[in-house]
Amino acid sequence: EVVAGDIVYVKPGEKIPVDGEIVEGKSAIDESMLTGESIPVDKSIGDVVIGSTINKNGFLKVKATKVGRDTALAQIIKVVEEAQGSKAPIQRVADQISGIFVPVVVVIAIITFAVWMIFVTPGDFGGALEKMIAVLVIACPCALGLATPTSIMAGSGRSAEYGILFKGGEHLEATHRLDTVILDKTGTVTNGKPVLTDIIVADGFHEEEILRLVGAAEKNSEHPLAEAIVEGIREKKIDIPSSETFEAIPGFGIESVVEGKQLLIGTRRLMKKFNIDIEEVSKSMEELEREGKTAMLIAIDKEYAGIVAVADTVKDTSKAAIARLKKMGLDVVMITGDNTQTAQAIAKQVGIDHVIAEVLPEGKAEEVKKLQANGKKVAMVGDGINDAPALATANIGMAIGTGTDVAMEAADITLIRGDLNSIADAIFMSKMTIRNIKQNLFWALAYNALGIPIAALGFLAPWVAGAAMAFSSVSVVLNALRLQRVKLKS
Repeated sequence: EVVAGDIVYVKPGEKIPVDGEIVEGKSAIDESMLTGESIPVDKSIGDVVIGSTINKNGFLKVKATKVGRDTALAQIIKVVEEAQGSKAPIQRVADQISGIFVPVVVVIAIITFAVWMIFVTPGDFGGALEKMIAVLVIACPCALGLATPTSIMAGSGRSAEYGILFKGGEHLEATHRLDTVILDKTGTVTNGKPVLTDIIVADGFHEEEILRLVGAAEKNSEHPLAEAIVEGIREKKIDIPSSETFEAIPGFGIESVVEGKQLLIGTRRLMKKFNIDIEEVSKSMEELEREGKTAMLIAIDKEYAGIVAVADTVKDTSKAAIARLKKMGLDVVMITGDNTQTAQAIAKQVGIDHVIAEVLPEGKAEEVKKLQANGKKVAMVGDGINDAPALATANIGMAIGTGTDVAMEAADITLIRGDLNSIADAIFMSKMTIRNIKQNLFWALAYNALGIPIAALGFLAPWVAGAAMAFSSVSVVLNALRLQRVKLKS
């Protein structure tokens, strides 16, 4: 039996049996069963793989991290089963109607028997009994009882096919009432991973030479921005030498010696500390910062040499998805701990007008409460541990499936794909499901309202009433199954 920590060999064409991390080999992985994405995803050493996805063409050694009931697929199945088995608030309305409806029907059936026995066909016990049975049979509240759960099962099941997991029927119902969506910036609107975006080279210096030296200095740093710079340089196929000395200066940047040259990389304050003139490049710095990028100045042997900029890039689908949410009549808000200038720059790129910046993790939940106090029905969308309190506070919490387990545990809906189109799809699916439930309830009640008097007047034999009752139940199920044909955009 495989346990966490074991190394599993996966041949080409085989299903990966566990959730794990690739320790040897590379391949294209078919993740369509999880994400719906038909194009295989390239994976190599260090990448995470999910159990039941298919290894297309390479031999892999995978270190198991989760097995059996702990795997992502097992958790998805569990969530879907719980959602399909749970009662939405609208189901309780149907239950209350049934609680009143059944005794009323029994009374109507008894009255029907008495009227036929005493007034219409006096003494005809068999005929009166037949009419009473017809009333009881045609009034069976099967269709009423099926109206909600069949729609919930179909709606949540269809959503799961598109990577949208509702934790319960109540969340599937509540989602259609949302009027405000709060998006965390990092990892939700953006990719959550900084990349090297700009290189500006001063006169008298060569770009490749500067990048060689910068890469050598930065590869000693553990800062995420340094990792982004080094990765960007390596992607340009530039060989990075070793540095002779390295010192991180907190709040300023780094100082390093590479191939006998002194390198300074960091803020304006670092340049000022070493008396390096940067007045001529202040406009370039400000322009990069207005675009939401983190710009770092470079000096070689105490002479200004250039600027390197890093940014957390916006997801390809974010702008279109946000436009879609606004078209649906939702207020879209972006919340972040970043400075206002960076936040506004990202918001401008994706078309968000309302930005709440420089918010501490605990402050996100407070911002949600403020909107709720103004009567808003709020969805919070995030991916990190710091988003968990806000996810739990919101009317509906949506966790990006590429995020942390804590965020997904606190949320009501998990969006496996990490595509913001899934937010609009979840709301759309909720509206379609609620509309379908209302249709089912209407037809179930209309059928009974029409059928009971016809049966009481003696126009229906019991066997005809039974067939009609069965047809009403089948029609409700068939209407619910229409949800299985709903096409979503994510």
